[in-house]
Amino acid sequence: MRVQTGDVRLFFDVEGAKLVPEGPAMRERPTVILLHGGPGVDHTEFRSFGPALAEVAQVVYVDHRGCGRSDRSGPERWNLETWADDVRALCDALDIQRPVVLGHSFGGMVAQAYAARYPDHPGKLILSSTTAKLRLDRMLPVFERLGGAEASDVARRFFADPMPSFHDYIRVCLPLYRQSPPDEGALARAVIHLDVGGHFVKGEMQTYDLRADLARVRCPTLVLSGDLDPFATVEDARDLVAALPAELVTSRSFPRAGHAVLDDARDEALAAVREFIGAA
Repeated sequence: MRVQTGDVRLFFDVEGAKLVPEGPAMRERPTVILLHGGPGVDHTEFRSFGPALAEVAQVVYVDHRGCGRSDRSGPERWNLETWADDVRALCDALDIQRPVVLGHSFGGMVAQAYAARYPDHPGKLILSSTTAKLRLDRMLPVFERLGGAEASDVARRFFADPMPSFHDYIRVCLPLYRQSPPDEGALARAVIHLDVGGHFVKGEMQTYDLRADLARVRCPTLVLSGDLDPFATVEDARDLVAALPAELVTSRSFPRAGHAVLDDARDEALAAVREFIGAA
């Protein structure tokens, strides 16, 4: 399905009911909006995690503008401010009130920007394997520890100039994102626009810094991280927690998980997310 949100139509899909029968009444469940990583890929990375989440909530999958099956728009609109505005516009178009917004990786950057720009809009925020600022000085040593000098070198070249190194990065570095067996069909199923990822990595990713903005967040926030994540490192997770209002933030770290924390620590991460969503 697609819905008009300003200048683009965003692709979305829904799993799970908003209202469920409970005795003589219909009980309303929270709505969780899943913001995928990338940018340039699509929401299908969540398709193995979403069904279990839909047992306790209505789940909305969405492709960011320029990604997957959503309208591409143009490079001048491929930025965190616009992607954050799109989250708000999607909720307005679908009449979603007080959503729980779960952002993974790049989607977590969008979620941070959205929650800071519209602090009274989200009901809760979940930031999974994400960063408030690019820190190559933290990232490259973890890539080297997990994949040797080649991985560190490819990552360094990719984040300096992504397009010439994209396929090397996918071949050498992407397998280091996870500690669980990969879904061999995942990349084949995804609708991928490498130019969107290249534009963001070479551009805004080099300079974005959301740490000061996070002080404006007003909703309960859960930070999930993996101790073996080469992209969003343990230190990056600590930065997120430190930047958020202390009375609102909860964090969970998983020692044997990488960047794919929702897969690597599936049962524990799902339990943490479900508990957080259900908490008063």
